[in-house]
Amino acid sequence: MRLAGLYAEFRGADDSRLREDLLRVPRKIPELEIQARWFAGEFGTKFKTTTGDDLEIVQFGIWNREAGPDFAEAAISLNGTAPLRGCIELDTDARDWERHGHATNPDYEAVVLHIFTQRGNASFFTRTVENRNVPQLLLDLNQLADGQPVVTPIAKPGRCLAPMRDLPRAKVGEILDAAAQFRLRKKAARLARLRDLHGNDEALYQSLAMTLGYKANKLPFTLLAQRLPLRFLLKNKDDADALLFGASGFLPANDLSRFDAQTRGYLRELWEKWWTRRAEFERFVFAPGAWRMSGLRPANHPQRRVAALAQIVKHWSKVRALSDRCDIAATRKFFTGLRDEYWDFQFTLMSEKTSKRMALIGETRVTEMLANVFFPLAILRDATLWDVYRELPATLSNKRVEIAAARLFASNPGDLLKTAARQQGLLQIYEDFCMHDDSDCARCLFPAQLAQWR
Repeated sequence: MRLAGLYAEFRGADDSRLREDLLRVPRKIPELEIQARWFAGEFGTKFKTTTGDDLEIVQFGIWNREAGPDFAEAAISLNGTAPLRGCIELDTDARDWERHGHATNPDYEAVVLHIFTQRGNASFFTRTVENRNVPQLLLDLNQLADGQPVVTPIAKPGRCLAPMRDLPRAKVGEILDAAAQFRLRKKAARLARLRDLHGNDEALYQSLAMTLGYKANKLPFTLLAQRLPLRFLLKNKDDADALLFGASGFLPANDLSRFDAQTRGYLRELWEKWWTRRAEFERFVFAPGAWRMSGLRPANHPQRRVAALAQIVKHWSKVRALSDRCDIAATRKFFTGLRDEYWDFQFTLMSEKTSKRMALIGETRVTEMLANVFFPLAILRDATLWDVYRELPATLSNKRVEIAAARLFASNPGDLLKTAARQQGLLQIYEDFCMHDDSDCARCLFPAQLAQWR
């Protein structure tokens, strides 16, 4: 992965070089997103508690489906001692422990770690009903690799436009390839971490679920996959669709008379499976506002994507085999061939039946799966697959690619972005430089880096 190393050097090994003298105001991250990213291991496994003790997360545990702390069956080690098993509670504010009544709630007696992202000026201790002191961990949200500044650059040509034009086209392609290889290596490292924490299959399943969420619903799909783990769904494969739809909050509990006959029959079949289990998962059912419904293409509605996730679970052995092979043609054929006799003709539960069958998972989404999941996992086994990945054709562009192209090229650079790898490389450059610049290009390091590359 020689090019990745060159781009890392080009980008600057120390991320602080990209942020030098810039005022950073981290975006406000919802508590559920913090929990999901914590569970995915994005903050790491080794920390210092608020009292200076060495803390290691030995086991992240599972999402707790019962009343009580956020994560159960976890294990931590303090100062290298034997693992201590128990629960983990994650709040945005340290004072939420008292505000939410955890200190007087016996359900929280098993908590072995209290995590929060802010604590105010006053000292605060986390104590249980039995007056046991719980170790505290203050998370630094700034350490998240893809945290975005509040001020996002507008889509106008940047100061890098002139030096980019002066470079030979082959050299520009080499820069994009290097950034793409660097990005692929980063994705591989993230998936390796997720795999080490939760196992091969769970890492693959959670990552595929995230890709089904597109940009707008990545978090809900990540939470859904974490709260209904693959190993659980495989044991309940016949009920997988009902469990996923029920937990997603997409099974209406009121009168079904407002639906057409086919939809009523479909929902009744799901309800027959779900109603005996819903009390078990009541705490996990998504609130109505959890999903973004507007601004999406009808075929990308999250209800259709939940149906697609159910089909992935039902065909898991084939999905696992495709991951091992990482064959582009076979992967496309399988995913575009997935069928659901209801959702192949429906945009939503409330929409009219279409006259033409729609793919449950389209080619664009399959390309995203290949670029963001299958190839990063495969690269962990065989670095030579980079040569296959770099030829993966791009499908449709997206808004972020178009904005990045406008910043660097002022227009669509044509065949420079005809592969998924080149688009990924462009996004990496945009995130590394444009997204870390709030000076309207005045202090951006990219133009100077281009001169060094040349």
